[in-house]
Amino acid sequence: MAQLTHAQYDALEKAVAHRQRIVVYRRGTEYVVVPLKLHVRDGREAIDARNPVTGDSMTLYLDELETFEVVR
Repeated sequence: MAQLTHAQYDALEKAVAHRQRIVVYRRGTEYVVVPLKLHVRDGREAIDARNPVTGDSMTLYLDELETFEVVR
């Protein structure tokens, strides 16, 4: 994914703060997750997230994402 715009960062930060679900596309697969934390890990921006159905945790790196959107 190309660099996020200010509006996309704002939407992502609000989703983290309010625990809103996001839809993420990575490597052709769609994930619906609840973002828990936005941070830098090993020099890369990452989202720590949880699957709302299974409770599984995952780390999604922003540079690997094709796109994302906040579920409203």
